Amino acid sequence: MSTLVYDSGAVLGRHLQRIRHAPGVVILTQSMPINMLLFFGYVFGSALAMPGEQYRAYLVPGLLAATAAGGLMTGMFQASYDAQRGVTDRFLSLPMSRVAVPLGQTLADLLTTLVGIVPLLLVGLAVGWRIESGVAGALGAVGLLLLFRFAAAWIGTYLGLLVRNEEVAGQLGAATFVLPLLSNAYIPSEGLPGWLRTVAEWNPISAIAAAVRDLCGNGAPAADAAWPTAHPVAGSLLWSLALLCLFVPLAVRRYARGGE
Repeated sequence: MSTLVYDSGAVLGRHLQRIRHAPGVVILTQSMPINMLLFFGYVFGSALAMPGEQYRAYLVPGLLAATAAGGLMTGMFQASYDAQRGVTDRFLSLPMSRVAVPLGQTLADLLTTLVGIVPLLLVGLAVGWRIESGVAGALGAVGLLLLFRFAAAWIGTYLGLLVRNEEVAGQLGAATFVLPLLSNAYIPSEGLPGWLRTVAEWNPISAIAAAVRDLCGNGAPAADAAWPTAHPVAGSLLWSLALLCLFVPLAVRRYARGGE
């Protein structure tokens, strides 16, 4: 256990140093939700049934959920970047825990996300979003967001180690932008056609967005929604834990195989 902690800490430090020396990608990915909040909130908001300020209050939790799901893209990019340049194989040649390298990478992503959501929260408050349920609800919402981000980063790490090509990972990462669109992150799922509503409500991002709204007092989930969205806190926990149980061993095994 001590070896795992030490090795994971070393990999975590390496990733944080790399972010410090090349902050452009982090700035771009963390500023994108703010741009989307301003664009969707002030441009599309006027075309929806909700008044502008009410829609922005609805939108902020959805963008927080989409940001948590962004761990899929960043995990994929980081893992493929190291694999393509031989860094992963060099780590494999060292007497390190096989869990340490993917764990250190995902923990670095988690810390970066924790810092990165602060500007989005501040801009959300500036445009009319409010936390109506108190500190406990807000902390619970942040905890769920980070847990889901951690799970998404492990999925991305596995896929990045699988493709081992930065360009392919970039194309797959761009495709992940569709996932929040097929959820209730930006618009309520109640108005979608029957089959599309089912897809949206079983999307893990919908459960996360609904949980953040519920915990922050921004609206109760629809009672007639699919179970994960109708019970979003429990649904978010189950989705996150199930994804971790599936993709942590897959990513570790894929890392241990190297370039085979």
